[in-house]
Amino acid sequence: MAHIVSLAIEACAVLFIALGALGALYRIARTGMRSKSSDYQRRAVWLTFARWLVAGLTFQLAADIVNTSFSPTWEELGHLGAIAVIRTFLNYFLEREVEEKTELQEANRKRSA
Repeated sequence: MAHIVSLAIEACAVLFIALGALGALYRIARTGMRSKSSDYQRRAVWLTFARWLVAGLTFQLAADIVNTSFSPTWEELGHLGAIAVIRTFLNYFLEREVEEKTELQEANRKRSA
C-alpha cells in the first residue's frame, strides 16, 4: 500500500515540475517575442518556475519518506538520508532565491510606481 501511495505522490511531483516547465517555456516564448519585455517580466517567469520546482521537490521527498516508512533497511535509510539532505539543500536555496527575487521585484515595482 505504501508503494502505491509513494507512486501517486511521485506522479504529483512529476506533474508539478512538468506543468511548471511548460508554463515557463510558454511565458519565456511570449515574453521573448515582445521587444519591450522588461527584466521584471523575465524574473517573474523565473520566480513562477522556481515555485513549481520547490513544490515538486517537496512532493518527491514526501514520496521517498513514504516509500521507506515500512520496515526499511539500513541501506534504504542511508539512501533516504542522503536524498533528504540533497533535496533539502536544493529546496532551501531555491526558496531563498525566490524570496530575494520577490523582494527585488517588489522594490522595482514601488520605484516604478
